[in-house]
Amino acid sequence: MRTAVAVLAGLAVIYFGSRGRAPDEGGGVTGGVIVLAVLAAALAWYLTRPGDNAAK
Repeated sequence: MRTAVAVLAGLAVIYFGSRGRAPDEGGGVTGGVIVLAVLAAALAWYLTRPGDNAAK
């Protein structure tokens, strides 16, 4: 479940980062969007980690 949330967070950043650009700028994803996607995925991975007290 954690992996799916992290992957979806990264894909959402890539999707919204590639949309909204002017048509004359061309398509593609910039390096900054990739860095933001990786950071969003890492943050989602960190925030969805299991807690220590859940099994007690």
